[in-house]
Amino acid sequence: MNNIKLIIFLITSLLIMSCEKSESIQVDHYLSADQKHNKFSRTIEPVLKVESGAVIQVETSEASDGQLGKNATLEDLKNIDFDPIHPLTGPVYVENAEVGDILAVDLLKIDLHDYGWQAIVGGFGFLTDRFPNPKLSIYDIDTNSKTINYKNKVKIPLKPFAGVMGVAPDTDELLSTIPPRENGGNMDDPSIVEGTTVYFPVLVDGALFSIGDTHAVQGLGEVCGTALESPMTITYRVRVLKGKVPIPEPQYENDEIYAVTGFGETIDIATKKAVNYMVDHLSSNYDLTEEEAYMLCSLIGDLKIAEVVDVPNMLVTMHFPKSILSQL
Repeated sequence: MNNIKLIIFLITSLLIMSCEKSESIQVDHYLSADQKHNKFSRTIEPVLKVESGAVIQVETSEASDGQLGKNATLEDLKNIDFDPIHPLTGPVYVENAEVGDILAVDLLKIDLHDYGWQAIVGGFGFLTDRFPNPKLSIYDIDTNSKTINYKNKVKIPLKPFAGVMGVAPDTDELLSTIPPRENGGNMDDPSIVEGTTVYFPVLVDGALFSIGDTHAVQGLGEVCGTALESPMTITYRVRVLKGKVPIPEPQYENDEIYAVTGFGETIDIATKKAVNYMVDHLSSNYDLTEEEAYMLCSLIGDLKIAEVVDVPNMLVTMHFPKSILSQL
């Protein structure tokens, strides 16, 4: 009997060690939150150069770049300086990434920090006419249970992600990070969580990838203009994909779905782009005509509004289940 118990103990120990080993991530490079910028342009110098396949761990500040900390008050919100908004860690230059390639970013791990804030900012949000006055809420984050307590009675599970991630656009102009664009940027898509791979069109040599504006939780739409804004630690891998069908805007996938994104100044424009991109993806990569792909999108594809507040553009996505793709 003692021998059986010993064997069971040894097997259990080996399984635990195996799981711990499989969960460990070998990090090649580290970037601190002060290695940052808050514009998009090909002129912004990279803070790091890496090879395809490198794993980078980065610290990110929350959207206010430290202006709204754990002890922030409504007066801090009223006096906020918008110049440092959206600090992004990076850019990272990826060797051998050339215009026309695709940069794959594997989100390996997203670690929460211990606080976050949400606000109504005057003049910003989907219902600014109804809610013109500022309001600020600060939350303690339970990093073990990955929850917050809303009004001290509602436990909300957290689903951390980066609101802004993208490559450099092909321009010398220093573009605002507020709206999403073809390079990605402020997509604010709560589906892009840990375990997701995001694909970006490479628009300049080296790609120049950056990430930030981390959100602990956000509903689709981000209607009041802010999510639960929180600093985080993100570990990701970059891979250069060559010889693939070009993509006009970011796309992403996880174990369950493949998704395309479309931005536009109206929901109609963004939606039409998303549907067109999914038709293109299906007809280019599977044994489907464009007509068949279009009809299949109507049966299986799910349109989702990622965000509606990042003027002048909003973002619409279409999700397509891999359970269907695997049969095509």
